[in-house]
Amino acid sequence: MATRFRGHVSVEDQPAGALGAAVYTEGVRRVFDQRAVLDGLDLRLEPGEFVALLGRSGSGKSTFLRALGGLDPDVEGTVLVPERRAVVFQEPRLLPWKRILPNVLLGLKGSEHRDRARDALREVGLEGHEKDWPITLSGGEAQRVALARALVREPQLLLLDEPFGALDALTRIRMHTLLQELCRRHRPAVLLVTHDVGEAILLADRVLVLTDGRISLDLPVEVPSPRLRSDAAFGRLRSALLAELGVDELAEGSHV
Repeated sequence: MATRFRGHVSVEDQPAGALGAAVYTEGVRRVFDQRAVLDGLDLRLEPGEFVALLGRSGSGKSTFLRALGGLDPDVEGTVLVPERRAVVFQEPRLLPWKRILPNVLLGLKGSEHRDRARDALREVGLEGHEKDWPITLSGGEAQRVALARALVREPQLLLLDEPFGALDALTRIRMHTLLQELCRRHRPAVLLVTHDVGEAILLADRVLVLTDGRISLDLPVEVPSPRLRSDAAFGRLRSALLAELGVDELAEGSHV
């Protein structure tokens, strides 16, 4: 484990609550123009745990994810995260002037990484596409390349910032299945930021709601597998989450 950002604490001086955690945050605060988007956020993730983070638009979900990813030097508080972590964004962010394999290897050098990149492409179903250009890929294929780029780094923490938000419904279902398979195989701790309540319930072990810069609701997903939207337990959890988000359950859709 390594401590990041302000409130630096050596590994030996970790808070007792952080011992054995994959992620531990305490009193995390981020201010923009005198407005606290994150205001004393505390969180613990266990190794291999999949957690989904919901919240209204502008609630600070992506801000918190960026803090965990080391992408925001101005966050305050204690943030303990693994050294090996990877981020997958809503857009694949592939470099159009590089072929697929160099995109997966971005920032990595050495033959061992090249072999691992080919393995990662095979895992996401893109074996044989190493020499393709990004422009030739569908949206789902491009996002699979982004997942491969994350996997090749063998992350202990995988951060997902609405990675399926731009995909059509059928492609999204396929990507859900792929992500579940990859997480079972590699067992990283996962934090998924999403606006989709159903997606959160389908994928996560635990669902959090971010309100006014803090976690206002933390619920385990106790829905039997395979998780079906028609299941009564699924419906009860969805209702509780929508109520916390202030969304009319009869309103069209579940995006908030």
